[in-house]
Amino acid sequence: MKDVFLVYDTCCFYEIVILTYFLNVSGCDVVFCSQDGKSVRTTEGFSVCADMSLKELDKEQIRSFVIPGGDISAIDNEDIRGYLRELGEREVLIGGICAGVDVLDHAGILQDVKSTHSADEDVVCDAAVTKGSRVVTARANAYVDFAIEAAKQLDIFADEEDLQETIDFWKYFKRAE
Repeated sequence: MKDVFLVYDTCCFYEIVILTYFLNVSGCDVVFCSQDGKSVRTTEGFSVCADMSLKELDKEQIRSFVIPGGDISAIDNEDIRGYLRELGEREVLIGGICAGVDVLDHAGILQDVKSTHSADEDVVCDAAVTKGSRVVTARANAYVDFAIEAAKQLDIFADEEDLQETIDFWKYFKRAE
């Protein structure tokens, strides 16, 4: 199963770096896709090579789908919204951070779902979505909490001790012993 990140020109790459790190070191199949399969230039100035276009992805192989923030005008369109609605009908973890949450909202994914649009919280996970999917949303400054919550939902921590060690290191900056 693939863990997919939708990248686009001006996306905020820092918002997803920690989650991609967690997934990669856990042996997950991480895919960067862009709407057309071409490379993108992030807000930070990084060039990111997309692995494939959105159309090339097999929706049945997607375990999670994450949209970082940035200037979403290029991806806030009916093609992306329809794609998200299709994923929303399955047990896919759908994540949005910062303006990426707006794309989820415009697609209808957040209807009847607790999110950062409906709660005054930095990270919100609604894992009891009746449609089948789980949704994790976060504000831009909560990228560490977003990564930890998404990783928990994807069950990549070996046990509670592994989770706590991750929280201590990434959130509280405690040195590993």
